Amino acid sequence: MAASIWEHFSVIPDPRVDRTKLHKLENILVIVLCAVICGTETWVDIVDFARAKEAWLRTFLELPHGIPSHDTFGRVFAALDVRAFEGAFQSWILDLAGTSEGKLIAIDGKTIRRSLDRASGRAAIHLVSAWVHENHAAFGQRAVEGKSNEITAIPKLLEMLDLRKATVTIDAMGCQKDIAQKVVDRGGQYVLAVKANQGTLHEDIRLFLEDAIERDFQGVEHDSYEQTEKGHGRLETRRCWTTRQIE
Repeated sequence: MAASIWEHFSVIPDPRVDRTKLHKLENILVIVLCAVICGTETWVDIVDFARAKEAWLRTFLELPHGIPSHDTFGRVFAALDVRAFEGAFQSWILDLAGTSEGKLIAIDGKTIRRSLDRASGRAAIHLVSAWVHENHAAFGQRAVEGKSNEITAIPKLLEMLDLRKATVTIDAMGCQKDIAQKVVDRGGQYVLAVKANQGTLHEDIRLFLEDAIERDFQGVEHDSYEQTEKGHGRLETRRCWTTRQIE
């Protein structure tokens, strides 16, 4: 049985001094989580949501002083221990969604749309996330300064996951020996894209496969898959070859 939200978030230290604790931290955190899940984006939106759903919130929260103001929500979250909140949030998600063991985990980086604020000099937010296909949920994420910083974030993200018997997919940015070794050390297997960032390896693979395809893979252990699709006024055939043998 999944634990309650507060059982996971109770480990987060309250950053406020006692005289400013008009509203319980658990109430603030749970209200924000519920509101964000329902699509709110600003502190004012969260207050509007909470006031509209106050009767429902009171069925499981004590609200002796009513709904906090948008300033209260903002100040509390600005002062929270980010790492503690991240750990509690991940623990809660894992409790709800289950383990990532034996599943397909896609590691990918995305720049958050409209996160760039030139007026305040704030750079766009770039997140590296671990999406577990079977659970339809992100099991972890790391914010980085840009795509070039994904290499340092990926190992930290992998440490947050249960990789036993799991298959991890990463684009060409993550095609690094240390990253591949970390996946193996933690009991998983990997599918890594190879592009120009690994010039020599990319060329070796290209030459090997071109030669094998030309010889119809004679003497080479392999498998293949072909898919044909018709759309947009054209017929497309995609062929994929795999092999354990690289020489």
